Amino acid sequence: MNSNRFSLLAFLSVVLAFVCTSLNAEPLVDKPAPLFSGAESANGSKINLADLRGKTVVLEWTNHECPFVVKHYQSGNIPKLQKIAADKGYVWIQVISSAPGKQGHLDGPTAQKLNDERGATPANTLFDHDGTIGKLYGATNTPQLFIIDPEGILVYKGGIDSIASADQADIAKAQNYISAAFDELAAGKKVSQSSTKPYGCTVKYAS
Repeated sequence: MNSNRFSLLAFLSVVLAFVCTSLNAEPLVDKPAPLFSGAESANGSKINLADLRGKTVVLEWTNHECPFVVKHYQSGNIPKLQKIAADKGYVWIQVISSAPGKQGHLDGPTAQKLNDERGATPANTLFDHDGTIGKLYGATNTPQLFIIDPEGILVYKGGIDSIASADQADIAKAQNYISAAFDELAAGKKVSQSSTKPYGCTVKYAS
């Protein structure tokens, strides 16, 4: 009896571990992107990912105080990508997962003013103050990007380019993974480098 109980407990432990791992697993490329709803945005609207089905969506984890983010905004690199995305009819959403009191935390008016000053043109800015969406996507760095196709499938996740530095001079020498993905998607092709290593500052979660 004791042996049977031990075997049952061992089996249940394995099942529980599998379930917990699955719940905390990062989203997989070529699989449905995790849905979120009711997310607060800078313009006061609520963002539901399901409402954007039928459009290509870009999620950009950002922190305006992070030197790596500063590099890509001051150089005009990210604003340029945002304009390309808009021209293609893509929905580019900044995601700020910085918790209150942490580096990069912003309110709506400040986020909108900052984007105006930087020449940034995202479709919207999403606030994820409690980190729920960031952890749902396994976001670890700023900048870090995810691209979701019109069918709701995650087709890219990772870094913005191939050189992990905060030096603007490296942008011209790097392979830009996002512009490459845009070109392949526009040509009806699968994103060839669909999962890359992000670099930058750690996302400033509450814990």
